[in-house]
Amino acid sequence: MPVTLEEIKEDPYVKAFIAQADKHMEMIGFTEHGFRHADLVSHIAMNVLKRLGYPEREAELAGMAGYLHDIGNSVGRSFHAVSAAMIAQSIFIRLGMAPEEMVLVMNAIGNHEEEYGIATSPIGAAVIMADKTDVHRSRVRSPNPLTSDIHDRVNLAAQRSFLRVDNERKLIELEIDIDTNISQVMEYFEIFLSRMVICRRAAEFLGCQFGLVINGVKLL
Repeated sequence: MPVTLEEIKEDPYVKAFIAQADKHMEMIGFTEHGFRHADLVSHIAMNVLKRLGYPEREAELAGMAGYLHDIGNSVGRSFHAVSAAMIAQSIFIRLGMAPEEMVLVMNAIGNHEEEYGIATSPIGAAVIMADKTDVHRSRVRSPNPLTSDIHDRVNLAAQRSFLRVDNERKLIELEIDIDTNISQVMEYFEIFLSRMVICRRAAEFLGCQFGLVINGVKLL
């Protein structure tokens, strides 16, 4: 029987890795990288491929990669995508995943960071888009509008974010509503420009254009 996303989510080692990864990220001053982020990235990655007409199994593999993509943070932030892929390998082997599926998911996990990652499969492209478009106030650990941390301020200002996939128009568009009393739109670009670039490349890999709409204004 193929390994399922539900098996991955219920695995005690996966739970321990995600919990420790989030704890590590909190200690070094990052936004939430725990079960909320893992669940959301998993769901969006699956949704991207389903809406573009990819097979259900391929979408589920994207969901697994999305769920596990940040577990490398449990051992350290540097090259955490590669660490995550290697940790995931041990989980997949123990659960009996087919080798050809395992390497696809590992590749997607290992290439989700904008500094060195690149989409080489639809699964990888979907995970990149799902991960890099997660900006929302619920990720902020200390919701102080006066915070000097630009990442906290931009996330806190994001009242709504939604990745819309239009297969007919071949368009994948990120919609964000930003409270400009907390953060200016320019601050979003200041910290997320490289993420938008890797999203555009991932969308192109999927045969789509990438769009960005902030406060109802189309910017990309």
